[in-house]
Amino acid sequence: MGSKGESNRQLIVNAADQLFYRRGYHQTSFRDISDATGIPRGNFYYYFKTKDDILNAVVESRVQDYGEMLQACEQESSDPRKRLLCFSNMLSNFEDNIVLNGCPIGTLCSELAKDEADLKEVSRAVFTLMRNWLTEQFTALNCADADDKAMDMMARMQGVTVMASAFGDRKFIHRSLAELQAWINSQTLS
Repeated sequence: MGSKGESNRQLIVNAADQLFYRRGYHQTSFRDISDATGIPRGNFYYYFKTKDDILNAVVESRVQDYGEMLQACEQESSDPRKRLLCFSNMLSNFEDNIVLNGCPIGTLCSELAKDEADLKEVSRAVFTLMRNWLTEQFTALNCADADDKAMDMMARMQGVTVMASAFGDRKFIHRSLAELQAWINSQTLS
């Protein structure tokens, strides 16, 4: 695929990502993506055979983006506690989007959890990436229950995004982030 083809493919993925986030996977049609990109629907089939193929590309893009965020936390510090604090800052870094639309990962997982196993598995790829990374950080803190702590942290952050979005409440994000960071700081070496 040439550079124009790759550019069009990425345009489709970016538009689909935003539409899946704001409207949902099932509520987004090829026409919606076509309207957002200006690429005729018939041309989509050159890049993607099905809407599920677009979903896979969107999730791959998200995995790459969130992987880069995790790498940025690793570059910021070698201290696992500081890395966890860096990760928790996603709540404030994405505050505007959270208030408007919730979490892009959580909303997609919630929607597709009711679907066939393949879509469910694909939709949680970013959560799996995060869970594994968080478990590594808690393990580095010598927490015996590192995976449980990783799941607890993700659950707290998801709860914050759901409630902040439901009530349009930025103050809730700030208060919850402070509580989450106090919890991170309370984790002691076993």
